[in-house]
Amino acid sequence: MTADRTLAAEGLRLGYGDRVIVDDLTLGVPGGRITAIVGANACGKSTMLKSLARLLSPRAGRVLLDGKDIHRLPTKQVARQLGLLPQSPIAPEGIAVSDLVSRGRTPHHGPLARWTTEDDAAIAHALEATDTAALADRSVDELSGGQRQRVWIAMALAQQTDVLLLDEPTTFLDVSHQIDVLDLLTDLNRSRGTTIVMVLHDLNLAARYADHLVAMAGGRLYAAGDPGDVLTADTVRAVFGLDSRVIPDPLTGRPLVLPIGRHHVPAPHDATA
Repeated sequence: MTADRTLAAEGLRLGYGDRVIVDDLTLGVPGGRITAIVGANACGKSTMLKSLARLLSPRAGRVLLDGKDIHRLPTKQVARQLGLLPQSPIAPEGIAVSDLVSRGRTPHHGPLARWTTEDDAAIAHALEATDTAALADRSVDELSGGQRQRVWIAMALAQQTDVLLLDEPTTFLDVSHQIDVLDLLTDLNRSRGTTIVMVLHDLNLAARYADHLVAMAGGRLYAAGDPGDVLTADTVRAVFGLDSRVIPDPLTGRPLVLPIGRHHVPAPHDATA
């Protein structure tokens, strides 16, 4: 995986049935970096991610992988280069953790290809990296929501793609495991140069972990760029309809969003509000 791998959207229009969800969206994903997509519910984040993963055909525009229309590329070629962890994936009933994770190796096998030590190593590394090795023989059905999410991430890691798309990868996780997962993705990005694109709801985690931040509103791109430039009080108000104060994170210097609700209005004497 190198930063030479490129993924971009040009003039995308996406929808379901008669409903248009995303319209006229043009976006470049920086290769070899971490991109976080944020926005209010139903703004089109997941729909856009599906299109980037070739799961949803655009009504207009196109998605380009290394400059080529992703819908014109062979399926197995795309699967070797781009992996997706969708929202709420469903595992086959009764499948063991090790068997599910091993399915991440499918794109690397031809019809007559045999299992290799490379496959075993990829699976072992994915289980270890996600702290799920001890669960390898257990049924996925028996796991907690957080454990299940880490197993799905292990499967995506076993695929060893150059680009990894994740739709809310911290869903069902407590705060400790949220940080573990985001640290894991950062390690993957730094050690292999994997391009990470993820939808996140937590603005502060998005700002802390992303190199590139994309804010969507109403099915369109509102802003994209460095988190320090994108995540402002004006952006939070325009994208989420929420008043806030944005200050430097004392640990990272990145933007830190402090929401202002009806019951936590700044005091009149607070000149910095």
